[in-house]
Amino acid sequence: MGDQKESLRKITTTLAMKNEEITNFICSLKQSLDNLEVNSNRVQEDLESEFSSLHSVLDELKEGMKTRIKQERASRTYELQSQLSACSKALESSEELLELANQTLCSSETDGFTQAAKDIKDSVTMAPAFRLSLKAKASDNMSHMMVDFSQEREMLRGIKFLPVPATPEIQVSECQVCDNTISVVWTLPEPDSKIDHYILEHRRTNHEGPPRIREDYPWMVLEGIREMEHTLTGLRFDTRYMTFRVKACNKAVAGEFSEPITLETHAFLFKLDSGSSHQNLKVEDLSVEWDSSGGKIQDIRKEKNRTNSPLHSPARTALMSPKRAPTARVGRDRFTAESYTVLGDTMIDAGQQYWEVRFDKESKAFAVGIALRNLGRFDQLGKSSASWCIHLNNWLQQSLTAKHNNKSRTLECSIPDRIGVYCNYEEGAVSFYNAKTKQLMHTFRAKFQQPIIPAFMVWNGSFSVQTGLQVPSVVLSGQRKNSGTSSSNASLT
Repeated sequence: MGDQKESLRKITTTLAMKNEEITNFICSLKQSLDNLEVNSNRVQEDLESEFSSLHSVLDELKEGMKTRIKQERASRTYELQSQLSACSKALESSEELLELANQTLCSSETDGFTQAAKDIKDSVTMAPAFRLSLKAKASDNMSHMMVDFSQEREMLRGIKFLPVPATPEIQVSECQVCDNTISVVWTLPEPDSKIDHYILEHRRTNHEGPPRIREDYPWMVLEGIREMEHTLTGLRFDTRYMTFRVKACNKAVAGEFSEPITLETHAFLFKLDSGSSHQNLKVEDLSVEWDSSGGKIQDIRKEKNRTNSPLHSPARTALMSPKRAPTARVGRDRFTAESYTVLGDTMIDAGQQYWEVRFDKESKAFAVGIALRNLGRFDQLGKSSASWCIHLNNWLQQSLTAKHNNKSRTLECSIPDRIGVYCNYEEGAVSFYNAKTKQLMHTFRAKFQQPIIPAFMVWNGSFSVQTGLQVPSVVLSGQRKNSGTSSSNASLT
């Protein structure tokens, strides 16, 4: 009895779920009917509006052409009327002279004949009839103003509803990824003058190939693109790839999206390791501020999200090298004493990397560079063989120096607002640039025997780091040009 009740309950539950599904579908159908009515009325109103607009254009064109015909007729009528009036007057004058000449010829008086004949001859010579042009000044032919709308009628008969635009195709070979800028180019199967604009969508991803059903990032939409190309600038690449798709739109409807394409967006991405930073440094994401009170409250959620294994870090998953550094153990590896240092959490063991840092010029001291992972907790940047840096000193007088292994060199350049750091692991090169002008400030050359890591120091000041940057093309070009000629460790004294 109990099993039968349980079986009946299951059947009842299934039936109830099916009834709910059917009810929802009925609501959907009713909504579709309502939408159909609304959409049909809308497109019919649009149709009436378009035809009214077309009639207005035709009426305007008709009135304009009728006006031109009337003007042409008036002009020609004036010319012909003027010529007719002149001819009539000439004819009247000529008939009077002819009558006078006949009377003179028929007269029997001989006195004065010679003079009369001479006067008539002079009058005939000066008569208007002999100065008239007997060619009409205007034609009565108006055939040049006739119209033939047979082609236009055929064209109007060919008017149809707007077709769905063809699907564009993104030309991967013509797309470019450079300097944190992406240029996307696409084409249509054939020209379409009805296209009004394009919609381009892009999405960040760590997976190569077609989009998955569930992605970590949403599609970002760019509308109103008029050309068959678009450039995205000022990007920060915090994933390995970006996926793009595009569709064409006319004034009525949008076409299908193109096949998505995926472009690699390689860039160096890291965070600051707050677990090993000096107690007087307040680390928040990629920003650091001097905290004279010492000590800070750790973000519990950040600590929970940290992992002791670099194999499971987000950067490790997205990019196998550089490597995510193991989390420091609070209280043991934390920098202390006068080493006001914080390191990045991602090690560099291959390739070319670039990042930038914006710092407070009024900081009492600030340094940016690279260090070996085994940098001692008491070591200050640039004062041991395990670190290379650019150092700003505002104590007593302002100076900017390159430091390594407790040797330094004063740099004869203005202090920039931002410093760019370039690292070529295989070549053993670490260069510092004015991030705005890309002017080279200094280059260290070394042979790295172990992974290196971004390093920063600040005392009585603040700074913020920008990651997810590609190596600027001007920096790459300068590195190739200056290879072997830049400043080196040997120049430090």
